[in-house]
Amino acid sequence: MYPASEKRFLNISLITIITLFVLILAGGVVRSSGSGMGCPDWPKCFDKYIPPTNASELPANYREKYVEKRVAKNQRFAHMLDVLGYGKMAERIRNDESILKAEEFNALNTWIEYINRLVGVVFGFLLIACFIYSFTYFRLSKSIFFLSLLNLFLVGFQGWLGSIVVSTNLMPWLITLHMLLAIAILAICIATYFKARILRDRHLLTSTPTKYVKIWAMVAMLLTVVQILLGTTVREQVDALAVAMNNLNRSEWVSNLGITFDIHRDLAILVLIVNIVLFVMVRARYVMKGHQFKYVLAVLILIGLQILSGIILSYLALPPVAQTTHLVLACILFGAQYYLMLLLGRNKLYSRI
Repeated sequence: MYPASEKRFLNISLITIITLFVLILAGGVVRSSGSGMGCPDWPKCFDKYIPPTNASELPANYREKYVEKRVAKNQRFAHMLDVLGYGKMAERIRNDESILKAEEFNALNTWIEYINRLVGVVFGFLLIACFIYSFTYFRLSKSIFFLSLLNLFLVGFQGWLGSIVVSTNLMPWLITLHMLLAIAILAICIATYFKARILRDRHLLTSTPTKYVKIWAMVAMLLTVVQILLGTTVREQVDALAVAMNNLNRSEWVSNLGITFDIHRDLAILVLIVNIVLFVMVRARYVMKGHQFKYVLAVLILIGLQILSGIILSYLALPPVAQTTHLVLACILFGAQYYLMLLLGRNKLYSRI
């Protein structure tokens, strides 16, 4: 039985995790629909809290206004890169002429991006609530409090990074960093939820040695992270091809993606094999009704769905719906693998056995 304050934290944490997956879905829709620049400014959209629905509502001289602001922000960002020792990267940002071109107004793209931002705001408030309720664990488990605080800082940084992504006109490596940071935030959300659960439900943990199983689970999870990063790189190449080919001849895009796509595709086979081995290891040590078995089974199902969505992408000319599905499934897969790895932790009550 959980005290009321702990129950509130668990409920809000679970809602926060679900909202984060919705936010990843919304970001995938933004990316696959080409709506990333639907709002040229940040955090407002066309200088409004509620964006326009047609061109007549746009601010006067909005093109010049937002290009000027974007250039100023990019100059500050380039200066920061100079200080950090990334001079060549800073110079590319300064000389990027695409930043000087304002996007054409498209009401649908604007509202897709706006909804994505709204979900992000909801997620931010939920994280604040998680932090406030984490005070109840300050004496019981300080790590829950400090991880909740860390996540607030990471989300703040993610928000700033999102503004830079917009101002640099969706610079590829920044999008990859944005995705990597989202994975880190997801991992911390899951970790704090799990730590709060096992304070009262230590039966979730295993009573048998799991050293090698846990290491294997970690390898499987890291392979998924590599796949997500490779997939992000492939997506950046798809965007570049779309521009180069003027969004024509979509069926030819896959054949022009190059070695990164080949590695991403072939690595999926290794991911499947590693997780099948993990399934066998877990099945040999745990009962079928246990949490460990349920999660390793969920992992295999998610990998099957992920491979299916990859096949659809490869052979059906990269349909946008499949692009979004592929991304969301990858993030859910990571979440399931990470939670499984936590479940493989050993109950300290049995540490002397």
